[in-house]
Amino acid sequence: MNNYAIEVDQVGKIFKPQPATIFSFRKRLFSKEANPGHQSLQDISFNVSPGESVAILGDNGSGKSTLLKIILGVTSPSEGEVVINGKIGGLIELGAGFQKELSGRENIYMNGVVLGMKEKEIDEVIDDIIAFSELENHIDKPIKQYSSGMKVRLGFSIAIHVKSDIVLLDEVLAVGDKRFRKKAMQAIKTYLDGKTIIFVSHSTHQVRQLCKKGVVLEHGKMVFNGDIEDAIDFYENKMNQL
Repeated sequence: MNNYAIEVDQVGKIFKPQPATIFSFRKRLFSKEANPGHQSLQDISFNVSPGESVAILGDNGSGKSTLLKIILGVTSPSEGEVVINGKIGGLIELGAGFQKELSGRENIYMNGVVLGMKEKEIDEVIDDIIAFSELENHIDKPIKQYSSGMKVRLGFSIAIHVKSDIVLLDEVLAVGDKRFRKKAMQAIKTYLDGKTIIFVSHSTHQVRQLCKKGVVLEHGKMVFNGDIEDAIDFYENKMNQL
């Protein structure tokens, strides 16, 4: 029996229309049938072994981020199931949960707890988090005084110090200056070495550096699953046909 880190089995996701849309007078008067909603994902199945690194490729709107949120448990699938074996963490929407009135230091503790860390664990790594973010001179200022780049640096630094077996990365290296993106890529290789990784990115260069396998999504359906070079070729050929 295979002991997979992640098992995605016939997963689908339908986003229901908003109540205001469903119950609008015009809709009820002229629609012949109810709006079934938008099918964001349909019949997605693949497995990831412990220590494997898998890229999710696809155009905007193909369902990549929705799939990651389902795997992470942020949202539930409408059909199918996801089985996770191990502690999972995600570098998704870095800094989105920061409280602007609190300092950077206070936000480290708050976000660390949300990501599953205990206060003692945060105590042990807070100096490393601050040093990596390069925000020593700003760490006790309110987050509302931070630039968007500073927030991303702090969010990324917190996330890579969380202890987990499985890590989901959603376009986390698409922001920040070139120097920090290079530093962040090296940190991912160092801090996440040996962990199971699922990486969403539009950068085939970054994907090649991190991943061995690739899954390609198109309009919510999985159209390729295999070796990363073959996945990139398949994706780029699809792009060239547009």
